[in-house]
Amino acid sequence: MVTPTHPVDSGEFTGKVAIVTGAARGVGKETVRLLHTGGARIIAVDQRQEVGELPREFPGVHPLIGDVMDEATAHHAVREAVDAFGGLDILVNNAGRTLNKPITETTTEDWDTTMAVNARGSFLFAREAFRAMEERGGGAIVSTGSYTCTVALPEGGAYSASKGALAQLTKVLAVEGGPLGIRANIVAAGVIETDFLDSFRSDSRKYLASFADAQPLGRVAQPEEIAEVLCFLASPRSSFITGAVIAADGGFTAI
Repeated sequence: MVTPTHPVDSGEFTGKVAIVTGAARGVGKETVRLLHTGGARIIAVDQRQEVGELPREFPGVHPLIGDVMDEATAHHAVREAVDAFGGLDILVNNAGRTLNKPITETTTEDWDTTMAVNARGSFLFAREAFRAMEERGGGAIVSTGSYTCTVALPEGGAYSASKGALAQLTKVLAVEGGPLGIRANIVAAGVIETDFLDSFRSDSRKYLASFADAQPLGRVAQPEEIAEVLCFLASPRSSFITGAVIAADGGFTAI
């Protein structure tokens, strides 16, 4: 498998302050890598303890262990960005939870937790970020969404609903944020090759292969490919893009 890479220009994010949620691994870690390479100062948020190891690889990154469902975590992250770095310019809402269950087997706890992580958590961080970005004179909010916000798949009721909610929230953020210089966009990502799937599917490798065969590009995404799109939407290169749902799904939704 060949994966194209297009490194962020050195210095592109110099002087910018960013928060990345779900930063410990996968797309989140690759986003931290690209922002750090571009010169950003970063608050890296994750509930996993391993987020504390990021400064060894990316000197200057401030790790924060916390659950995005917790209102205090969002407040703390933005407060740390302001106190440590003087403000906030970029929010990457990447933390997420997936769920594959038939609707008849989906419990109220399943529904509530999925919605809380994917929709409520992003709302909490966006709300706190809005306040800091308004003081800053603008900013960019980018979220990791899913192609399931536009197409329906079996056993995806709670997950699809949560990502659909996030897509609509993003559009509202764009409308409210426009006069403040705040842009908001969401990446409708396809299936990504990470170890995330291993936590809920025993047949994760076979599952990934089935999606690879179903896509025009003939493969699933690598984490860095989604991170590239997130960072583009966070950068000045996308200065006239807001309220957009950007597909990065290998052509799956084009079929």
